[in-house]
Amino acid sequence: MSAHLLNDGTPMAGLLESVRSGNLRVGDGAMGTMLQSAGLDDGGAPELWNVEKSDEISRILGGYADAGAQLLTTNTFGGSRPRLQMHGLEDRVIELNKAAAQIARQVADAHEGCFVLGDIGPSGDLLEPMGTLTPESAQELFAEQITGLVEGGVDGILIETMSDLAEVRAAVAAAKQVAPNLPIFATLSFDTNLHTMMGVSPAQAVVELTDMGADVVGANCGRGFAEMQTIAEQMTQARPEGSLLFMQSNAGLPELVGADFVYNGTPEGMAELAGQLKDMGVDVVGSCCGSTPEHTAAIRSVMLG
Repeated sequence: MSAHLLNDGTPMAGLLESVRSGNLRVGDGAMGTMLQSAGLDDGGAPELWNVEKSDEISRILGGYADAGAQLLTTNTFGGSRPRLQMHGLEDRVIELNKAAAQIARQVADAHEGCFVLGDIGPSGDLLEPMGTLTPESAQELFAEQITGLVEGGVDGILIETMSDLAEVRAAVAAAKQVAPNLPIFATLSFDTNLHTMMGVSPAQAVVELTDMGADVVGANCGRGFAEMQTIAEQMTQARPEGSLLFMQSNAGLPELVGADFVYNGTPEGMAELAGQLKDMGVDVVGSCCGSTPEHTAAIRSVMLG
C-alpha cells in the first residue's frame, strides 16, 4: 500500500500518526550534493531538472528510498518566485514545483510506508524591518509555491534552513491557507554560535515553531555532528509536551580537497549521531549537505534497527 493511501486517504493522519507511533523515523539526505555529483553546474537551477532531467531526480530519490528513507523531499528548495527569478524562471513556479512533487510521489508510491514532503527554503529576501519584504508578500510567494507542490501530490510541507521566525510564520500561514489538512515540518539552521543568523536559539525555536502551528519542528544543516547534538539537547529540554522533533545534520564539516569542498562525516559517524539523537528522544532523523544514501542507510540501521 502506498503512503498516499494510508489511513483512509488522509495524508495528515497517515504521516503524523506514523511519526507519533514511532513507525516513521528516517528522513532522506542531501539533494544538492547528489545533483552536483550528477553534473549540475555551479549556479545552475536545480529545479529546472524537475522537467529537463526528471529521470535524474527520480534516480536520486529512489536511491534514498532504497536506502530506507521514509520521507522523500521534493527538489524545490529554491522553488519560490524570488529564488527562481535569479534564473529567469519566475513564471514557472507552479510548473516546476508540481513536477518535483509528481516525481517524488511516483518514487514514494513504489516504496511502502514512504511519504513526500514539499520542500520550502528561504525566499532569499529579508523581511521587514531588516529588509523590504512584507509578511503579506512573503505569505503570498510561499502560497504560490505550495500550490504547485499540493497539485503534485505531497503528503506534507517542509519549511527548512530558515533563520528568521517571521519568515517561517509566513510560510506556515501559507501552508495553512493552501493546504490546511497537510502536516507542517519546520526546521531552522543554527549556524552562528548555536543560534540562527537572526539570533534565534534552539530553545526559543522549539517553543515558537510549535506555537505558530508547525506539527514537527527541529534543525537542519548547521556545523557538523557535535553542534547538532548540542542543538538537539537544547531542543529536547525545552520542547513543549507532545511536540515532535526532526533533526537533519550535515555530513560533518566541509574540507577543501583540491578544488572541491568535501564533507568529512562518514556514514558511521552519522549512525553514531543518530543513536545519540534517538536516545535524547528525537523522533525523526535525516541528513543534509554532503550526505548520500549511504548515510541514510546508516541512520535507518539505528533508528529502526
